[in-house]
Amino acid sequence: MLQFSDILGQSSAINLLRRAYAADRLPHGLIFAGPVGVGKGTTARALAGVFLCEHPAGDSACGRCASCRGMQAGNHPDYHVIFRELIRYHDKGGKSKGIDLSINVIRPELIEPANRKSAMGRGKVFIVEEAETMNAAAQNSMLKTLEEPAGRTIIILLTDQPESLLATIRSRCQMIRFAALDRKLVTSELGRRGIDPATADEAAGWTEGSLGAAIKLIEDGVAEPARELAGKIDALLVGRAPGDLPDWLKKAAEAYADKQLERDELASKDAATRTGLALYMKLAAQRLRATLKREEDPDRLEQACAAIDAIALAEKYLDANVNVSIALQNLSAQLGDALV
Repeated sequence: MLQFSDILGQSSAINLLRRAYAADRLPHGLIFAGPVGVGKGTTARALAGVFLCEHPAGDSACGRCASCRGMQAGNHPDYHVIFRELIRYHDKGGKSKGIDLSINVIRPELIEPANRKSAMGRGKVFIVEEAETMNAAAQNSMLKTLEEPAGRTIIILLTDQPESLLATIRSRCQMIRFAALDRKLVTSELGRRGIDPATADEAAGWTEGSLGAAIKLIEDGVAEPARELAGKIDALLVGRAPGDLPDWLKKAAEAYADKQLERDELASKDAATRTGLALYMKLAAQRLRATLKREEDPDRLEQACAAIDAIALAEKYLDANVNVSIALQNLSAQLGDALV
């Protein structure tokens, strides 16, 4: 049974939740804000476990009651996890790619059950993953429920972009901040999962304190391409032309997308490719920023800064839904200008 004591590296957030629970002052609405993969989801599950437990011991779930057994089995009737792909189950055509978390999901998955009695009599918990993907209509539809849900209810919004939530949502919730994890902690935890020390340390560095993201990168086969990308970035900084870098980025992003489609055949290939491309651009920018810390030559520093700007511009193009090939062609030209 997941407990607060199992959460790694988030003592500030956990202590705040423990105090609120002990004082019976948990608000109806909570926003867990912080980087992806640092424990927001596991903390929400631990809170749900003790909140719904029939015989809690302090702020720990008993692990034995019917509620705890339901949580461990993954079929608790009063524990609801809402994620944007659920739109497929509420789309009559069944063809939606689940880009936005829409009102068609929020209404039947959160609003309606939140205003009914709990099945097991202890209350209800709703966890909204990637809450920043809720569109405005979805957010507006849940305002009244956040204020006055029926009975003992908690609604937890998980996000790495709290500023993307409407001010009216933020004002109705208490925000709990989650920090990036220490690199040594991430490396250690990856080692405990059987990852070799070199890959564990690299993944901890790539993901800047996110254990969840580090695990996903390794599972998605990004470790080897990330090493290759680092070599290409280092080559750029010693005066080599961008060469095949744009083509390499495109192929690596497409391979990443294929991996996602193996898991979810209804996922959007274009969206997954853009996600992969954004990932590799982020890794490239990280490598360049590391250069800034150790480089003393002013010309090299200026080149690295210009290259980071070129990558940031390409990321903006991707966010604006510019064609991937055009965005990469522009990146190649910008890098060529930056590193001459």
